[in-house]
Amino acid sequence: MEYRYTPEGVCSRKIIINVERNIIENIQVINGCDGNLKGISKLTVGMNIDDVIAKLKGIQCGYKNTSCPDQIAIALEKIKSGELQPQ
Repeated sequence: MEYRYTPEGVCSRKIIINVERNIIENIQVINGCDGNLKGISKLTVGMNIDDVIAKLKGIQCGYKNTSCPDQIAIALEKIKSGELQPQ
């Protein structure tokens, strides 16, 4: 299922996540640090949502209290809780 999340407090403008049975099939981040986010997206394919949340939650970007990886973790938490609905 595809989920779309609008991140807050970061350069990226949209996070698109495909998840099936709590396993990440694909993550696409629109804007942000292109190469780094493509790398993170590739590394998370095939991983369980809980494992990705544990690795990315709380990462900061410079002086910001959040980052694109942290926003991915937040989006995944919202998917798990049912707060974020498939598109």
